[in-house]
Amino acid sequence: MRPDDPLIVQSDRSLMLHTVTALLDEKGQPRKDADGQPMTQEHPRFAAARDALASFAELEKSPDYLHTYRITPVSVWNAAAIGMTAEEIERTLEDFACVPVPRNVVEEVRGWIDRYGLLRIERRDGADGPRYELVARDPDALADVLGHESVRKLLRVEDDGRVWLDGLERGSLKQVLIKIGYPVDDRGGYLDGDPFAIPLRSQTRGGRDFALRPYQRGAAEAFHAGGSVLGGSGVIVLPCGAGKTVVGLSVMELVGTKTLILTTNTVAVRQWRNELLDKTELTEADVGEYTGDEKVVAPVTITTYQMLTWRRSKTDTFEHFGLFSSENWGLVIYDEVHLLPAPIFRVTADLQARRRLGLTATLVREDGKEDEVFCLIGPKRYDVPWKVLEQQGFIAEARCVEVRVPMDPARRSLYASANARGKFRVASENPSKTRVVEALIERHPEGRVLVIGQYIDQLVDLARHMKAPLITGKTHNTDRQRLYEAFRSGEERVLLVSKVGNFAIDLPEANVAIQISGTFGSRQEEAQRLGRILRPKSDGAGAVFYSVVTLGSREQEFAEKRQLFLTEQGYAYEIVAAETLVPEAAPAGGDPEVAR
Repeated sequence: MRPDDPLIVQSDRSLMLHTVTALLDEKGQPRKDADGQPMTQEHPRFAAARDALASFAELEKSPDYLHTYRITPVSVWNAAAIGMTAEEIERTLEDFACVPVPRNVVEEVRGWIDRYGLLRIERRDGADGPRYELVARDPDALADVLGHESVRKLLRVEDDGRVWLDGLERGSLKQVLIKIGYPVDDRGGYLDGDPFAIPLRSQTRGGRDFALRPYQRGAAEAFHAGGSVLGGSGVIVLPCGAGKTVVGLSVMELVGTKTLILTTNTVAVRQWRNELLDKTELTEADVGEYTGDEKVVAPVTITTYQMLTWRRSKTDTFEHFGLFSSENWGLVIYDEVHLLPAPIFRVTADLQARRRLGLTATLVREDGKEDEVFCLIGPKRYDVPWKVLEQQGFIAEARCVEVRVPMDPARRSLYASANARGKFRVASENPSKTRVVEALIERHPEGRVLVIGQYIDQLVDLARHMKAPLITGKTHNTDRQRLYEAFRSGEERVLLVSKVGNFAIDLPEANVAIQISGTFGSRQEEAQRLGRILRPKSDGAGAVFYSVVTLGSREQEFAEKRQLFLTEQGYAYEIVAAETLVPEAAPAGGDPEVAR
């Protein structure tokens, strides 16, 4: 602990991390600029502190000079799941703190670490089949949870004090217990499922050499854990473009059983199918597609969340839930697990005897259900910071730029009279963005550009103005594939996409993304959209992610929240005023915004 260190730990478990420090002259005195203002530089320990805190704390705010984190039970339990100890967390806090770390914070972290695995579900095999027992390292903990009616009704306490549960209640019990602060270590084991070999190739069908990258192998092995009950459920967190699908294929090879894959849309289904056929020994008959176009159940079956959650009305049953029991699946893969719909949580609670793999670029959920993912899919098993893979050349180096555009004069009165939600939309659909988008595209004459937005009317108008193709949720899959292929080949250099472009688009050639509107303050969406351009480029070039927002508006406020996750990963947003790109964009009646 040194007075010039960057971190302040507060008793409410919030962490204040200074990003800059005063720039000193040769005499050790603060330097000042021409206006007499103190000059600053990045704090020499900021980057190291940022990377260390990301392992066990969540970033809440990221203004220029002071980032705010918070330590939560789930953030600590995920750290514990990958082997981090309370002592390591305490050492990290003390190493970067400039003032003493409050003892209550240390004690709370110790308490949460101790609670991870304090309760366990264990399988007992007998003549009548397997039974499941809830056991505790500390009898007081067991007594505590049995004092809750919501827990007690799921359990059976025998005269000898042993506590038993039905195998189908494993998920429900874990959901209830995590709500009262007890994450359960489920060692109840798994049904093996029907054996089905899924060997990886050493050479793709296209004739290219194929081998797992070290982190992909490490992720698969961390999940599998040698086939023991210590693994078999959990989440792998890797950046977009880092090959999460390949990690899934490697897990499938290790498990060697019939597999059900859930993903986001039909395009993603086809991409999974292509990867399976390209990089494994499976034949076309081995891989089934269960979508609106065709419903084939095979030893490896791929479907979408939308398909499984479809029903004729809100009161009807989910007609396709039978897919979960149609085969003796030994593995269920949840692609983009951060988007898992609530109905799938319910059915997943009944699937605790199946191995469950979640794949995602971010554990952030805008609905706050990180604890549901933790207890039903499993804890984080493997995580690699985005910047680490960038430095190793596995994902493209990316710049993030926020372009601030003045409000179109014709819309100022509309903005002023709108409610909070309306203000966001008016600002998002600011017509002044059109010329800025054109200027950005002109800056990258050789670039492959994705323009991504939230509002269909805005995208339709922009596509018509630019005479560029547009893909929305209503675009037929055949037309989507045709346009994606035209973009890959270079026939189309600019492609507009609605939020269907947030995920599962395999366009490695894309190196420029321009975001013109988004879903309020969605951190996961910001991460997914940057991910569209992170696949390594054949020439080793970097990528640029532009976010075009209306200056001084509700949209700018939400943009600051959207950027939190990427800031935590080490990305810095350069702020640019629109008039530096388009002189006529300077706001009328005042000085233009000065770019920072």
